Amino acid sequence: MASLTFLGAVGEVTGSRYLLEYHDGGREHRWLLECGLHQGGPDADRANAEPFGQLAGQLDGVVLSHGHLDHAGLLPKLVREGFAGPIHCTRDTAELLDIMLRDAAFVMAKDIEWDNKWRRKAGKPLLEPLYELDDVERTLARCVPHGYGQVVSLGGDASLVFRDAGHILGSAIVELGVPAGGRQRRLVFSGDLGNPDSVLMHPAEKPRDADVVLMESTYGDRDHRPLEETLEEFAEVLEQAHAAGGNVLIPAFAVGRTQEVLYHLSVLYHQGRLKQQRIFLDSPMAIRVTELYARKKAALNRDDLKVLNVAAQGDPSQYLPGLRLTRTVEESMAINRIHGGAIIIAGAGMCTGGRILHHFRYNLAKPGTRVVIVGFQAAGTLGRALVDGAERVKVLGEALMVKARIHTLGGFSAHAGQRELIGWIGAFRNTPRVYLVHGEPGAQQRLQAALAESGIQAEIPRYGERITL
Repeated sequence: MASLTFLGAVGEVTGSRYLLEYHDGGREHRWLLECGLHQGGPDADRANAEPFGQLAGQLDGVVLSHGHLDHAGLLPKLVREGFAGPIHCTRDTAELLDIMLRDAAFVMAKDIEWDNKWRRKAGKPLLEPLYELDDVERTLARCVPHGYGQVVSLGGDASLVFRDAGHILGSAIVELGVPAGGRQRRLVFSGDLGNPDSVLMHPAEKPRDADVVLMESTYGDRDHRPLEETLEEFAEVLEQAHAAGGNVLIPAFAVGRTQEVLYHLSVLYHQGRLKQQRIFLDSPMAIRVTELYARKKAALNRDDLKVLNVAAQGDPSQYLPGLRLTRTVEESMAINRIHGGAIIIAGAGMCTGGRILHHFRYNLAKPGTRVVIVGFQAAGTLGRALVDGAERVKVLGEALMVKARIHTLGGFSAHAGQRELIGWIGAFRNTPRVYLVHGEPGAQQRLQAALAESGIQAEIPRYGERITL
């Protein structure tokens, strides 16, 4: 018998984790599909701190769909607690993990150092990091990279294939062949499916055969606004900010969204529609990822790259001449002396930490400021509070009035919308069992109803639920 247990991204978007168990070759095999960080407030922190227990030493290995932290951010903790198996991922995911996990360990150490200062004064117990840089090094050494379409043996009759998910660099749809009931059962996990309108990425592949499908449902309750309309709104927001004399703050999702925003800013510049002369990419991780994207041009959409080449007459340095990369803390702090006319792209994407918080302190209470939200904001995050219209928020321990205008540009999402999700699952030739994951309850229920109207039955699993394959 083969089974799958839902251990994360159930009733929430983040914290991806699924346990696959099966018998083969006379013994029990256990594989972890994803090992993601929960994001969004104290509940997420408690979930991340929960020990893996005996599971860490029992696993044969881990399979990753892509490098975003909500899918891979707890890997070093798993290694710290005793995991010593292979971590299968795509080649580009392995390179992204080298950047993202190191940054996560660094930011975590800084955050805990900050928290422990007041804890020490208050006589409270000091916090320990989930993992440290040494754990990251050991994790990266366990990564086994593969190309798209390559059939990978997991030992015995089990196999793995990665397909392009079109979400970020290296993102994959995971196809697992698992021995069960005298034959191989096929489990397909969508990972995060890309938005067809997103630039730089290829369209997501559409597998045709599966017995069981786990499909993300982040935007299961809506279709995205057409990209053309989103770009027009983006240009208008930039124009309004320039006229109001304020800065534009864009919380940066370091992988994918930042590179897409830079692309569109470049196009606006070469159309003569970008008034702002100073654009700051104020995120060391986003800078390193952007440099990786530049080195990985062969993996990106050729047609989109042609647009940049034509716009800049073939000179890469002219894609966006006003762009400044601020790597050091001193350079970041200097930006806060600029009271208007700048575009500041800074981490983190859900405003849960990073340099964007410091820019909020100096800009959020100014009516001329524009905050542009370009990605999903999980429940419990500061970004979600801003999207929901909070008039006052706490930033770095300080209460701030929100007088800036908040703009949510859903067309920039790197996730498939409801229409694309239905089209993707509808491409399967047989009738697989479908389970909706990576979505908040309302979004999942609306997608479930929309799928039913298309003749597709889908289930919404509970945390800890175990199904047979």
